[in-house]
Amino acid sequence: MQTFLGIGLGPIQTSIFLDGAFHGGCGRLVIADVDAALVAALRANKGTLQFNVASAAAVTTHTLIGVEIFNPTVPAEREQLIAAAAEADEIATALPSIAFFKHIAGWLREGFLRVPDRRRFVYAAENHNHAAEALETAVGAFPATHYLNTVIGKMSGVLSAAECAQRKLPALTPSADRGHLVEEFNKILIQSCAGIEERSVQNLIAKPDLLPFEEAKLYGHNALHLWLGLYAQQRGFQMMDEIAGAPELLARARVAFVEEVGVALCRKRAGVDELFTPIGFAAYADDLLQRMVNPFLTDRVERVCRDLERKLSWDDRLSGALRLVVSQGLEPAVLVAGTVLAVKKLFGSDPQKIRNGLETLWGKWDREAEMVWSQLARQLK
Repeated sequence: MQTFLGIGLGPIQTSIFLDGAFHGGCGRLVIADVDAALVAALRANKGTLQFNVASAAAVTTHTLIGVEIFNPTVPAEREQLIAAAAEADEIATALPSIAFFKHIAGWLREGFLRVPDRRRFVYAAENHNHAAEALETAVGAFPATHYLNTVIGKMSGVLSAAECAQRKLPALTPSADRGHLVEEFNKILIQSCAGIEERSVQNLIAKPDLLPFEEAKLYGHNALHLWLGLYAQQRGFQMMDEIAGAPELLARARVAFVEEVGVALCRKRAGVDELFTPIGFAAYADDLLQRMVNPFLTDRVERVCRDLERKLSWDDRLSGALRLVVSQGLEPAVLVAGTVLAVKKLFGSDPQKIRNGLETLWGKWDREAEMVWSQLARQLK
């Protein structure tokens, strides 16, 4: 009997990994989560949960059954999770960031040590280019344990119970205080490794070199989603789908996506995949821009624009996208314009204060930082 262990019960876990394990025939489905109310709500519903999927035309509801859930902060339940980790064939971490690995590393390591030679596929889904390496550092290396990075281009969100009721959508369970709403898109990329074709979790596409696709996701998809959100916020929009009524804004976003980020990535990653061709990348961008304004996703502008400190950090979406474009000898003028909105929101309008803030945020000020800053400084004058 195949066992799946998911760590963190957010919408990515629910709609990708848990759903993929359920439909892939895993005989045992186990979730670890520290939210006591969520644990109680799933148990009260005898391990059955629901999540909502938005297509371009409607929202449908999917049901999963037989899900066990344990809270690692409760000693007796932590022991259950250690045992599950020992027997798990596939594991997915879907936590807010890699900073949370320190909270799960101890009990995961204990589980792996009980059966050190077991073959395991461990998917790290924290939207970080090197999440798998960070997880392996935290937990430890084992002979047949494969820590794998992922590229998840699936938009998702959490609805409050009140929002679920308002939209007539089910919450995760009848007594849960939240529901999950995700988009229909479900082509998830994972790092390839020996034996990966024998996994049970469905809808995972293995790629021998994942980094180029991670760059397309973070510096294309994520960066332009935030870029659009910043302009939507400037215009007083509350929901991302309101952007559909501003075609000139979508047209500018496409310029940044295709002619700046896209040209840079196609130059850097030429020959890797059809994605990194002018036709392939334009199709990728056009599909995403349409999905970003799907009215059935009810994606809030405030959600897209939150946590700017992280999203402006050296390796994250906006600064990372600027670095990418500049590194290829290109001028990211449209991308810079959106980044200016972000830095002004975070640091105010004084160029010197913005520079000081970025120096602190980036943790460095070398030649590359100066090159990126020069692009911003032109539009700050």
